[in-house]
Amino acid sequence: MTTATTVRAAGRGVRVLLAGVLAAGLTACGTTTPTASPTGTATPATPAASESKTLTVVTHSSFNVSQELLDQFAAETGYTVTYTAPGDAGSLVNQLVLTKDSPLGDVVYGIDNTFAGRALAEGVLVPYEAEGLDAVTAGTFAADDTARLTPIDFGDVCVNADLGWFEQRGLALPATLDDLAKPEYRDLLVVSNAATSSPGLAFLAATVAAKGEDGYLAYWQQLKDNGVLVANDWTEAYTVQFSAGGGNGPRPLALSYSTSPAFTVSEDKQSTSTGALPGTCFRQVEYAGVIAGAQNEVGAQTFIEFMLSHDVQADIPGEMYMYPVVKETELPEEWVRFAPLADKPYTLTAAELSDGRDRWIRAWTAAVLN
Repeated sequence: MTTATTVRAAGRGVRVLLAGVLAAGLTACGTTTPTASPTGTATPATPAASESKTLTVVTHSSFNVSQELLDQFAAETGYTVTYTAPGDAGSLVNQLVLTKDSPLGDVVYGIDNTFAGRALAEGVLVPYEAEGLDAVTAGTFAADDTARLTPIDFGDVCVNADLGWFEQRGLALPATLDDLAKPEYRDLLVVSNAATSSPGLAFLAATVAAKGEDGYLAYWQQLKDNGVLVANDWTEAYTVQFSAGGGNGPRPLALSYSTSPAFTVSEDKQSTSTGALPGTCFRQVEYAGVIAGAQNEVGAQTFIEFMLSHDVQADIPGEMYMYPVVKETELPEEWVRFAPLADKPYTLTAAELSDGRDRWIRAWTAAVLN
């Protein structure tokens, strides 16, 4: 099914649902009135979803869908679509919270599971049951049971290694978080700042999941004593400090994604110069949602279906380096060979992340950066 067909079908499904709501809630005079419950008590009718000719999509700064697909979406829906990106996942949620009385847009993409709890707690999203999401996927990646966040893609944040560097020196690759703190790996690791970087926060969450609230800071002290370098963001860590990230940096271990080795393949696509360490991975999920107070709720719902369409899901690996959530999506050949997901990634629930995130960041900043 083409994207155009999928978007048309999604839009039609949303509009059919909307028509049903309108039919149930309109009287002969064309006004919405309360309906009677079985006990005779009046209950408010469900308000109709809003719709306008414009659609504002709010994303994180790494949003990237092929322009052809975005153009098809606009043409098929007839919406004038604007995309705005206030920053990374953390900045995105902060802006949604700060502007919830005057929303930035209609639909958001890019809230990840490390910040999902805050978005849910602040009430910046409204429920939507996506038609393009099967029950298995929904259950596997759900942030909670309110349907306010629809999973779109996922991936593993992992330490990556420069395979050639280790081979040349006859040094075994580290396999676990504990290995990273061993003397033979002193001054080899670069990570990104947990207070300013989504991968950095995911790695901090991995250490909490592995060591617990009582042990994660002691582990970070071991990394600090072993010479870990904290870069400002993923770009600095991977493309500047990492020896195999394009910048010929000094460090052969860098925090990135399990998918990164699929983008350091040889010209003949038979080998890759880097490898992810599956024993260090944290599972990251990215979501979309309808923003509370949206001027175009129907358009927001249609955009979510678009993001779950076959063509967009197939586009995600090459454009955003994440795994599509729709299970039958075919992956690029190099992903199958060089970008496997971790069998047992570290995970925390949205509630655990929401409850601990700010506390962990403050404690980590004091212990590691000062």
